[in-house]
Amino acid sequence: MPRGRRMFLAVTPPEEVLADLEAFLEPRLDADPDLRWARPEQWHLTLAFLPSVSPSSLERLEERLDELTLQTEAFDLRLTGGGAFPGTADARVLWLGVDDPLDGLAPLARLCRSSANAAGTQVEGGPFRAHLTLARLGIARDVRRWLQVLDTYAGPTWTVDTLTLVESHLGQGAGGRARHVEHATYPFA
Repeated sequence: MPRGRRMFLAVTPPEEVLADLEAFLEPRLDADPDLRWARPEQWHLTLAFLPSVSPSSLERLEERLDELTLQTEAFDLRLTGGGAFPGTADARVLWLGVDDPLDGLAPLARLCRSSANAAGTQVEGGPFRAHLTLARLGIARDVRRWLQVLDTYAGPTWTVDTLTLVESHLGQGAGGRARHVEHATYPFA
């Protein structure tokens, strides 16, 4: 049986937000050879990961996302504060969190996940944790020093007014990483 398309639903910060974060990180990129930094064009906030979307599920998902975004109001976000998965002492992923004063992101993630399920698409992952992945570590280790640095970052506020459906192609990006291709965008009403 053929495997479906590997996709995710995301919020992508605008260029000026990405440029601000890139300027903050740039002088630090060579400070730790154990970190594999994500490329700025790959930065996003994942709301729902969909490991295998069939053609029929994709069509239903697109219809549901059209409906969802017609009922969604724009809200403001700001990237700020660092974190690590699975934890600070044994980190494999370094990330930035968000300041979400109107609590718009978590409800949007819930709606995305329920829309995907209703379209017949499996949603993978545990509870939603708003974050933007910055770097990965090949071997788990303590990253307290990095979190102290990331905690000093507070990016510009931007208005979230669009949801993006992205297709992910494993191993096809730079350095054998995933290559992300925007499949569709869904502006809010």
